Amino acid sequence: MGIETALPDRKGKVFYELPKETNSRSKRSRRRQRKVYRVQKLYETCKEVFSSCGAGIIPPPGDVEKLASVLNSMKLEDVGLNPEMSCFRTEAPDEAPKITYLHLYECEKFSIGIFCLPPSGVIPLHNHPGMTVFSKLLFGSMHIKSYDWAVDPPCNPSANANPSQIQHPGVQLAKVKVDADFTAPCNSSILYPAAGGNMHRFTALTACAVLDVLGPPYSDPEGRDCTYYFDFPFTNFSVDGVSVPEEEREGYAWLQEREKLEDFAVVGAVYNGPMIVEC
Repeated sequence: MGIETALPDRKGKVFYELPKETNSRSKRSRRRQRKVYRVQKLYETCKEVFSSCGAGIIPPPGDVEKLASVLNSMKLEDVGLNPEMSCFRTEAPDEAPKITYLHLYECEKFSIGIFCLPPSGVIPLHNHPGMTVFSKLLFGSMHIKSYDWAVDPPCNPSANANPSQIQHPGVQLAKVKVDADFTAPCNSSILYPAAGGNMHRFTALTACAVLDVLGPPYSDPEGRDCTYYFDFPFTNFSVDGVSVPEEEREGYAWLQEREKLEDFAVVGAVYNGPMIVEC
C-alpha cells in the first residue's frame, strides 16, 4: 500500500501516511477558488465560534447555528474528494474495512478532519469528553447510533432480578439518543458534552465520508482521551435495582468500556484538497 510514515492518532490508534491520489491539476485549479472559500470559511467560523470555549463549555446557540450553517453547505468536492477514490473501496472482503482519516487542521481550541468509510466500515462506539462536535455527512449513507449517560435512571430497589439476568458492576446505564439511517445531503448532527448523543457509532451503509469538527479536540494530557464501549441490551443485566418499564427498554442500554479494538483499522492519508490558511 506504499505506507511510509507513522502518524499519531487522536483516538488512540496508529495512522499511516499514504501516497497522494493522482488528480488532474488543471481540474483542481479550475475549482480551487470555490473550494478554498468553503474550507477557509469553515476554518474562520470555527476560530470565531470556539475562541472563548474550552472543555465542557458549549458555544452560544447563535454560534452553533452559524457553524452548522457553514457545514450544511459543504459538499464532497469542496474538500477535493470524489466517490471513486480508493479510500472508499473495500480492499479485503474477508477483513474489517479500513477507515481513512484526512487531517485538515488542529489547534488547542478545535480540530477539523474527514473520515472516509468504505461500505460496511464501522467507527466503534466512543465518547467525546467535554466536547461539542459537529458531524457533516458529505456523501453516501450511514447508520448512526448514539447515547447519553442516563441521568437519574429509574430505580426500583425492591425489584427482583430476573434469574436469567447477570449482575454486572462494570456497566453503566445509557439512554439512546439517535438510532437511524442518514443519507447525504442532510444537515449536520451536533453533540454536546452531556447531551445530543455524546457517545456514538458510525456504520457505513454505502461508501461515505464524514467531516468532523471537534471543539476542543482530544487531548490525553488534559484528560480528554477517547474511550470505546461495548453496548448491551437493557435486559442483559440487572444492576442495583435499576428498573425500566418494558415498553421503554429499547431506549436504554448498558455500556461497558473496552480496551482492545481488533476489528478497527484506521489509516491516515494525505489531504489533497484546498489548504487552510491560518489567520
